[in-house]
Amino acid sequence: MLAEKRLPFDLRVEKVWERRPEYLEMNPAGTVPTLEEDNGLIIPDSAVICEYLDEAYPDQGLLGRTLAERIEVRRLCAWFDGRFAHEVTNNLYGEKHLRRMAGRGNPEPAAIRTGYTALRYHLDYIGWLAENRKWLAGSMLSQADFAAAAHLSTLDFLGEIDWSISPAAKDWYARIKSRPSFRGVLADRVAGVTPPAHYTDLDF
Repeated sequence: MLAEKRLPFDLRVEKVWERRPEYLEMNPAGTVPTLEEDNGLIIPDSAVICEYLDEAYPDQGLLGRTLAERIEVRRLCAWFDGRFAHEVTNNLYGEKHLRRMAGRGNPEPAAIRTGYTALRYHLDYIGWLAENRKWLAGSMLSQADFAAAAHLSTLDFLGEIDWSISPAAKDWYARIKSRPSFRGVLADRVAGVTPPAHYTDLDF
């Protein structure tokens, strides 16, 4: 969202499981992300941050123009950051990667199976949206596209997505990958993890 709006920013890694007192003062929930403006204003939570960015920097609007559009954008953001995160991201990224990073033992096989089953369902839904709309929430690129792409890029980085499940979802994601604002995401790397060859390929 920041890059799409052409806003300069610096990223800092926060290991939330360490529960640093300095970070908890900024965000008592101890979750990421948290945005700190140059003037000291603190904005926690991705949904709150994205709404703030659209209000504070409205030139490149990403929440929709009409009330109906904004409702649909918010609905899909809640879908991906709520249902998709719970059913897919937490069960695959959370179990197979984050659990190891946090030193919490081995992944739960049942959770991983649940994640793969749910991923197929969600890819089909993304494909249906992409086939019936220009972008996921309607005629314009929106926060909903980036909410979905954030989860998918995390899973794709780990090689967890079979894109043959939904060619329409794959085509939509290729368009997202091709946006200049997404280049920073594709350039990110995690120590000890090598993404699949297609991860940075804009045409897969």
